[in-house]
Amino acid sequence: MAELDADLDHIIPSSALPRSWAKLVVGFVSLVCFARSYDGDFVFDDSEAIVNNKDLQSDTPLGDLWHHDFWGSRLSSNTSHKSYRPLTVLTFRINYYLSGGFHPVGFHVVNILLHGGISILMLDVFSVLFGGLQYTSKGRRVHLAPRASLLAALLFAVHPVHTECVAGVVGRADLLCALFFLLSFLGYCQAFKESNKEKTHSSTFWVLLSIFLGAVAMLCKEQGITVLGLNAVFDILVIGKFNVLETIQKVLRKDKSLENIGVLRNGGLLFRMTLLTLGGTSMLYARWKIMGTGPPAFTEVDNPASFADSMLVRAINYNYYYSLNAWLLLCPWWLCFDWSMGCIPLIKSVGDWRVIALAALWLCLIGLIFQALCSEDGCKRRILTLGLGFLVIPFLPASNLFFRVGFVVAERVLYLPSAGYCMLLTFGFGTLSRYTKKKKAVAAVVLGILLINALRCVIRSGEWRSEDRLFRSALSVCPLNAKVHYNIGKNLADQGNQTAAIRYYREAVRLNPKYIHAMNNLGNILKERNELQEAEELLSLAVQIQPDFAAAWMNLGIVQNSLKRFEAAEQSYRTAIKHRRKYPDCYYNLGRLYADLNRHVDALNAWRNATVLKPEHSLAWNNMIILLDNTGNLAQAEAVGREALELIPNDHSLMFSLANVLGKTQKYKESEALFLKAIKANPNVASYHGNLAVLYHRWGHLHSAKKHYEISLQLDPVAAGTKENYSLLRRKLEQMHKKDV
Repeated sequence: MAELDADLDHIIPSSALPRSWAKLVVGFVSLVCFARSYDGDFVFDDSEAIVNNKDLQSDTPLGDLWHHDFWGSRLSSNTSHKSYRPLTVLTFRINYYLSGGFHPVGFHVVNILLHGGISILMLDVFSVLFGGLQYTSKGRRVHLAPRASLLAALLFAVHPVHTECVAGVVGRADLLCALFFLLSFLGYCQAFKESNKEKTHSSTFWVLLSIFLGAVAMLCKEQGITVLGLNAVFDILVIGKFNVLETIQKVLRKDKSLENIGVLRNGGLLFRMTLLTLGGTSMLYARWKIMGTGPPAFTEVDNPASFADSMLVRAINYNYYYSLNAWLLLCPWWLCFDWSMGCIPLIKSVGDWRVIALAALWLCLIGLIFQALCSEDGCKRRILTLGLGFLVIPFLPASNLFFRVGFVVAERVLYLPSAGYCMLLTFGFGTLSRYTKKKKAVAAVVLGILLINALRCVIRSGEWRSEDRLFRSALSVCPLNAKVHYNIGKNLADQGNQTAAIRYYREAVRLNPKYIHAMNNLGNILKERNELQEAEELLSLAVQIQPDFAAAWMNLGIVQNSLKRFEAAEQSYRTAIKHRRKYPDCYYNLGRLYADLNRHVDALNAWRNATVLKPEHSLAWNNMIILLDNTGNLAQAEAVGREALELIPNDHSLMFSLANVLGKTQKYKESEALFLKAIKANPNVASYHGNLAVLYHRWGHLHSAKKHYEISLQLDPVAAGTKENYSLLRRKLEQMHKKDV
């Protein structure tokens, strides 16, 4: 190992080698690379996992976190993604509490600091992986590969593939998982500080602590359990000094000395392997029990290769996905927030030119495995094996080998495997330096990679600051991805740019003719633009593709109501409620339909259902007050209005509606107070001033009435009723003036 470190002498200056300085450099570089994202918005999956996740709010009991998935749904639900990460959600909840709400800066700062801490921790991990374990008489670990570990840690700190984990708040799951993964590994290393014969209990304690930390890592994200596999590989290869090639040769020769292999006769190693196996089995069993209804159900658009009928097609595409992941590690320039929905078309035959990529991947892997097994240099065998282990083992849960995953390629799952890549790359630079005379050129290449990757991190962090920049950055990487066009369209629609949004929604539907969410959103916009016929066609197709799509059924009902097809609209609303029992917005729209049909009792019942399901549903409360007011049920309208304001005390529209009712029952003083309060909350609504003027007109406060009529007409000069009332008031004031004269 000293030889590899010496080979890196011209790359890592000796002045940077003191441990404290090395940690300071790595920490500083890691923070600088991603600091630009500190004031970014909540983007992409942050909306569902954080902003819309009730588990973050104080009114949700802490105990519910242990029964809900990462997105706040019950694990027992058939629609749950089964992403069980309660400890990550707990940190979000703490962030929410300390920030006083959904203020993204605090969330982003924690992610950036976590990456900095993990990068520093990588120094110790790489020191063990490169240099092995050796302790002083005082029990302190000796850092045998300072240059190699520093270079690998720097490569890890500045790798652009980490941007999704650091700049996207939901990436905290990967960061926390990595943190406890590394702590588990370092804890396992502590088991070998003393001789097992002398300190059996101490060794067992550290192994059990390592298993516990592995369980904590798994409660942050599922791949945390793989640390137990890495610990086992490390124990067998480094501590047990197991030589795979030598053992295979003895097996093939039927060598009698096979019985004397140290690993098989090492009781301490077998005991530790037993503990790791029992710990891993227990964790998997507990995880399976928690999932409740079995594995999550993903759709073909999430992972098309896993739905292919041919096993050969599945195998080819899985391997192609592996090659894409390897390319992202090697050349992280083309990064995308989402790689699904046609971004990577299926390889359907071996004649596809992309098969070259997976062939290249396996040629490289076979070469590395051959060197890891057959090299006469024990240090080289160990480094390559551990590097491959760190690259492959944490990636296994995302490999589709054991179960179907809900993505094609995901940059976030490369956070831990990238450590193995950085280790192999560092070893490659050391080997290159040893066999070339142009050492300055190698140093320049290394420095260039670090600077280019750091620059890419800064640029990519900027793209993750807002959804608009993030989504648009994906167009050049995945122009065939329907979800990219859908998200840009949704963002434009939220900004009020409906014309541009329609263009992107249409492209999303063109790329994926079964994209029901794009159809639903496009249908909504067309409905608002009164293009009802096409809106109905799109929404009808959406519910035909997915009959339980409740939102599309409701929107279809709204369109049919606008087309005066009342029976069909009622049926659509009822179907939506059948598929989503607790659907307050649908009850609200059903109530509007009944009001149009003069079925007042049914309308009131529907709106009451909406307010029961969603007590803060202002529109439903308002419509109840207005309908009761218009039908002369003033006492009931007043009671409903007071009930609504108790639940939503700051809603100015409810104040306005109740004020109108109170004015008609001659409760002028209370009505005036509510009008003034509504105007204070929203002073630019013409009707608020106009109706207050009417109140003053009835009450006899004519000059106050004149003032508010004039304000109302300034805000809305064409309001016919206000103009007529104002004219009547002016004539009355003129008559009074003449009488006084």
